[in-house]
Amino acid sequence: MRERLTQENQAWLDEVWAKLQRKLLAETERMGDKIPYIPENGVYPDMGERDLYWWTNGFWGGILWQMYHATRNDIYKEKAERLEARLDGALDGYAGLHHDVGFMWLHTAVANYRLTGSERSKTRGLHAANLLAGRYNPRGKFIRAWNDDCTGWTIVDCMMNIPLLYWASEAANDPRFAFIAKDHADTTLERIVRPDGSCNHIVILDPENGDFIEAPGGQGYEPGSSWSRGQAWALYGFALSHRHTKDRRYLDAAKRIAHYFIANVSATDFVPLVDFRAPAEPVYWDTTAGVCAACGLLEIAEAVGEFEKPLYRNAALSILKATDRRFCNWNVDEDAIVDGGTGSYHGRNGDFGVPIIYGDYFFLEAVLRLRGLSFLIW
Repeated sequence: MRERLTQENQAWLDEVWAKLQRKLLAETERMGDKIPYIPENGVYPDMGERDLYWWTNGFWGGILWQMYHATRNDIYKEKAERLEARLDGALDGYAGLHHDVGFMWLHTAVANYRLTGSERSKTRGLHAANLLAGRYNPRGKFIRAWNDDCTGWTIVDCMMNIPLLYWASEAANDPRFAFIAKDHADTTLERIVRPDGSCNHIVILDPENGDFIEAPGGQGYEPGSSWSRGQAWALYGFALSHRHTKDRRYLDAAKRIAHYFIANVSATDFVPLVDFRAPAEPVYWDTTAGVCAACGLLEIAEAVGEFEKPLYRNAALSILKATDRRFCNWNVDEDAIVDGGTGSYHGRNGDFGVPIIYGDYFFLEAVLRLRGLSFLIW
């Protein structure tokens, strides 16, 4: 049952949901079959043409399916199904795919199957799950990241991809997928999550035996620092592993990471820095880390007892309201909503301090969770 909000928070939630409906309907109507990523001069180019394998290509599908579930407007379903069919080219091509197939097909094929029962979508989802399972290293008990020379690399991001394997275990009535997901979660808990709740981004292990080699800085400031979106991936990812397995260790890990995240984000008016352990100047923001963490905090709130719930729910609300106040663009004639997203601390590849599609997805999911209108896409 949805918890009662304060009058002020309920008024904000009603207002922002109305804005989301107006803006997302306008975007859906004008975008055709484009796959959005980062807008250019207020207009989304088609990432499907630029790189069909790109890891964010499923998030617009996730937005469409969440909106279809919440509103039952068939335009969202029709657009989502066309996007899903476009991604068949990535499955067929295969070579450009890596660990992020969960992001790509949970939000498209698996969402479709969960909401409509489509057997074609179920097949696509199982295809993607088999690709992800095929990346499992049985000696080190981890899912390898990326391709090329990354044989022993494992990253915190993959905690958000392994829900594809939990789903596949149920859909195929085969526990192998869940075994792999749990092995990877256990290795992440041991190798990536630090005792204080902070996380590495990347850990390199010996692919022959799983021994630790090094932990480079990855998308954070430096080795040993604390890339905020990595913290969000871990926070939400362990909360989701708890949902799927009921293993209390995963909930405890999610809570420890959440406490670390809340302590840091509260120091910057509830919008996270790109790295919580970077120099004080210059100031770099990553709103996408905040809205992803908000979803994870709301997931934790569903799993804990009555007297713990307000801590996580109120922190999520503070993040969402601060993001809305400081970074949201509600102009229906311009594409994208949540500005201030940053891909990595040192990166300058067009994804620095800009709207990024997954920021919009997580913002929407969190709002729908608070309204009791979301469905489990993970």
